[in-house]
Amino acid sequence: MSRLHATTILAVRRDGRVAMGGDGQVTMGDVIMKHTAQKVRTLHHGKVIAGFAGAVADALTLFDRFEAQLDKHHGQLRRASVELAKEWRTDRFLRRLEAQLCVADPSQILVVSGDGEIIEPDEDFVAVGSGGAFAQAAAKALLTNTDLPAVEIVRKAMEIAASLCIYTNSHLTIIELPGPGDTVVSE
Repeated sequence: MSRLHATTILAVRRDGRVAMGGDGQVTMGDVIMKHTAQKVRTLHHGKVIAGFAGAVADALTLFDRFEAQLDKHHGQLRRASVELAKEWRTDRFLRRLEAQLCVADPSQILVVSGDGEIIEPDEDFVAVGSGGAFAQAAAKALLTNTDLPAVEIVRKAMEIAASLCIYTNSHLTIIELPGPGDTVVSE
């Protein structure tokens, strides 16, 4: 059986807001198995966004473990990420999981992987997954050359990635965390 493959996840911060988007395609070998997967969700009472690239079952396990760490550490994104990475790297079961998590709150974006790495991008955006390079390049251009809000940059960059990457489709889930006095925008 072919390994599940596909995904593009993009997170962008601008003007005190953070938005994350993911495509809906799940591919097995050269066959598209699903078009409408939800790879981005809010955690910790809607204060954190998380998205995954990799095997779906593995990512769902990691979402559960990460949310438990967020609860344990009172929503501290960096601390919860460090604890998840330690657990992921040392636990015999978790070590076998094949996924990457992109996690964000309005103050930071992090990528957490099973080899114990926690990466905080130098700039206010990061992308993971098979179409990540396309989405990241588009986001950089849009951040540099437009005044678009984070949620629109995510939307446009993900559309560009979907037009270039065969493992990324244009059925998008985009979530923006609200700034002070705002409401959540979700599609």
